[in-house]
Amino acid sequence: MTPLRRRMIEDMKLKNLAPRTIEVYTMRVAAFARHFGRSPAVLSREEVRSYLLHLVQEKHVSWSVFNQTVAALRFLYEVTLDREGVMVRIRCPKQPKRLPIVLSLDEMARFFAAVIGIKHRAILMTAYAAGLRHSEVVALRVEDIDSHRMVIRVRQGKGRKDRCVMLSPRLLALLREYWKVARPTDWLFPGDVPGHHITGQSVHRACVQAARDAGLGKHVTLHTLRHSFATHLLEAGTDIRTIQVLLGHRNLKTTAIYTHVSPTAVENTRSPLDQLGPLPGEPRS
Repeated sequence: MTPLRRRMIEDMKLKNLAPRTIEVYTMRVAAFARHFGRSPAVLSREEVRSYLLHLVQEKHVSWSVFNQTVAALRFLYEVTLDREGVMVRIRCPKQPKRLPIVLSLDEMARFFAAVIGIKHRAILMTAYAAGLRHSEVVALRVEDIDSHRMVIRVRQGKGRKDRCVMLSPRLLALLREYWKVARPTDWLFPGDVPGHHITGQSVHRACVQAARDAGLGKHVTLHTLRHSFATHLLEAGTDIRTIQVLLGHRNLKTTAIYTHVSPTAVENTRSPLDQLGPLPGEPRS
């Protein structure tokens, strides 16, 4: 590890960035350095601009990767190297707004019926039942399942915040059956490497396989289960502020996207026009 990389990692830890953010930023800066074959410390604003154009015009990376790269380079130059002028006028572009893919209740039932193995069924059902991110569900510990209060404790979710979400009685019954088989002692879903939890890649593969076996004609990922959780709550009449808290969203605008996804919520919403009294000359319905 180069001294510059070590220093940047130390700076990110001092800023209390999430481990996944540290990993991604380090990876993006390393790719930038490999592209020029030189240390980022000797590169300038022109090289940064050239590299970002390379990512867009030649590599055709996603806007997510592009924005991660901009954020990583900004941290490197403005925090670690204390060079304010390098990232001037370079801003993260707005990503196209697309509605998330959501499974219907019938599709969810078909999906879970197709999951092979009680461990994968338990972890995928936990992700859906509690609306967890993939990083949150894989990092659950046995002690996070509180059957007395009927809640699941989510440790250090996005934004480094703890929160509690509901524990479904149906999920609890499945987790108890899973515990009898697997006997986890620390991580609720241990991985193949002793002392480590299951990997996100392993869960993703199980998710994709189940969707394929269920014959779903949709691109299903672990995050699809989270989107479906929020949409189904909204369709059941749950207040959007409650959904925001359960999802761990910092901004209500992020949660509001589900009002555009749920056709049931739209259909069941009355127009304020219908609350007005009769108007002169208006035909009666």
